[in-house]
Amino acid sequence: MSTKEIVQRIGELLDLAGVLVIAVGVVLAAVVFVHRSWRTRDLIAAYPQFRQGVGRAILLGLEFLVGGDIIRTVAVSPTFYSVGVLALIVAVRTFLSFSLEVELEGRWPWQSKERKALASDG
Repeated sequence: MSTKEIVQRIGELLDLAGVLVIAVGVVLAAVVFVHRSWRTRDLIAAYPQFRQGVGRAILLGLEFLVGGDIIRTVAVSPTFYSVGVLALIVAVRTFLSFSLEVELEGRWPWQSKERKALASDG
């Protein structure tokens, strides 16, 4: 097996890991949601935690998927076109990550938690 094939397989494994992380994370968040809503009989109170669980699973899965794309593009086919496609994919996924981070945490990733607490007090 050549080095290119090994790197290609590693990239595919990272893609698979990303998909599995998202799928398992969503299932686990759903199980916790059903359990909490069944126990408290309050779907509305359990929903925000479900949404955060799904968001965190997507964020972690996106990290694996970006890693797989980077490895395959840089190590296997480093053409100008493939690097451009990779840059576009990374830009879209980065935008998704930032959007999810703001949605989950209520602050930009570069803002400190103390700054968010001060902003919500005022």
